Amino acid sequence: MASRRRMLLKVIILGDSGVGKTSLMNQYVNRKFSNQYKATIGADFLTKEVQFDERLFTLQIWDTAGQERFQSLGVAFYRGADCCVLVYDVNVMKSFDNLNNWREEFLIQASPSDPENFPFVVLGNKIDVDGGNSRMISEKKAKAWCASKGNIPYFETSAKEGFNVDAAFQCIAKNALKNEPEEEM
Repeated sequence: MASRRRMLLKVIILGDSGVGKTSLMNQYVNRKFSNQYKATIGADFLTKEVQFDERLFTLQIWDTAGQERFQSLGVAFYRGADCCVLVYDVNVMKSFDNLNNWREEFLIQASPSDPENFPFVVLGNKIDVDGGNSRMISEKKAKAWCASKGNIPYFETSAKEGFNVDAAFQCIAKNALKNEPEEEM
């Protein structure tokens, strides 16, 4: 078999500080969860090999800091992204309300060639907290928001318990792949 170049898929994860972006990445890539909260400074990324249709891809997942003071880093990090993941904490209304700002900010900074059809995925994280009793945003409300933005795929996750994390990232990788221009054989 001829040696094939491995395709790189760049994924950006955005959301408020403390919603569990880094924990989701670590759970997916390293199968680990840590209770030690450590704010991302600027940006961080992890890679994972994924296989679709007998082809190998490297998923490069960029986690940018949720703090406003790092927003100016946006352009450099967002450029060339194949998919954008918007994360909020199902127990914190403000993190859900800010999804629109994160989405708009991404579209401005990344300036994708087809913003109307750029692939986004939304993750409602921390569904395990307090047995679901402190939940502020219903699944129905989140799905309605996703539908209003062009039917963005939506997943409810728990980075702590690893719930739905693989399924979410499978969808993320597939959507990133759709955004890649067709390769010439």
